[in-house]
Amino acid sequence: MSDAAPTSTALPAVVQLDSLQLGYSFCPNDTFIFHALHAGLTPSPVPVREVLEDVQTLNDWAVQGRLPITKISYRAYFGVMNSYVALRAGGALGRGVGPLVVARAGAAETDLNGLDLNGKVVASPGALTTAELLLRAVYPDVKVLRMRYDAVMPAVERGEWEGQTVDAGLIIHESRFTYPQHGLSKVLDLGAWWEGETGLPLPLGAILVRRDLPAELKWNLNTAVRQSLEYAYAHPQAATEYIRAHASEMSEEVMRAHIDLYVNEFSLDVGDEGERAVRELHRRAVAVGAVPESDLPLFVSAASN
Repeated sequence: MSDAAPTSTALPAVVQLDSLQLGYSFCPNDTFIFHALHAGLTPSPVPVREVLEDVQTLNDWAVQGRLPITKISYRAYFGVMNSYVALRAGGALGRGVGPLVVARAGAAETDLNGLDLNGKVVASPGALTTAELLLRAVYPDVKVLRMRYDAVMPAVERGEWEGQTVDAGLIIHESRFTYPQHGLSKVLDLGAWWEGETGLPLPLGAILVRRDLPAELKWNLNTAVRQSLEYAYAHPQAATEYIRAHASEMSEEVMRAHIDLYVNEFSLDVGDEGERAVRELHRRAVAVGAVPESDLPLFVSAASN
């Protein structure tokens, strides 16, 4: 399969600005951050209408220019920079947050010959995920089978996906907390690998807005997302039912661990260190031919974009 980034299509016109669709995932970190904004508990320059989907679907939709504001993997963002720019607030970066490669218990030292996955088949949550970009950086000759993120662990458990052998899996989101329950063992922590290589936090996901929106509106949307998160921190129980409603059968303990891990100071503002991390990830994606070079600003600013 080609690793080249899909070419983003021409964006559909924003017909009206009296409300905007905001896309984010079902994951507790996103519902925690956006609950106050969605519920009208904090101000917004325009009303937002939630659109909840899994992150790979949101990545694909960004290529189509489907939503004016959307959560997206940083890997996917690099392919749509002509159309979108990242907010400074609401994203997911950090240390100890990286995707994991897992295999059936015992397989890491037998079937997989230690840590060498070159030539092996790994179940992946999507071509446009940051996780797969890191996987290919470590194992350039790995073979991938792509599926929705919550299908990865069952496929590794069974050792197959739609009749094809699966040697290992690339897991993200809450799967990092639950994989032992599926009889799986960790082969490699890709976040730890990244931190060892760069000394920087790992960029996972960003909130994007269309570049063609008015500059003042883009900055005000950034402020709105930050204020929504600040409200969540000040009133941590306010979003509980909303988070639980979208967390499937996730336990309370896993929900809290998910939020504590993926929501942090970088979610309030990416900061200088976060910007360096994003630039480094972009540089590496360009270096392997995954995305084109770009000199466009990575983030919105209070001045103009």
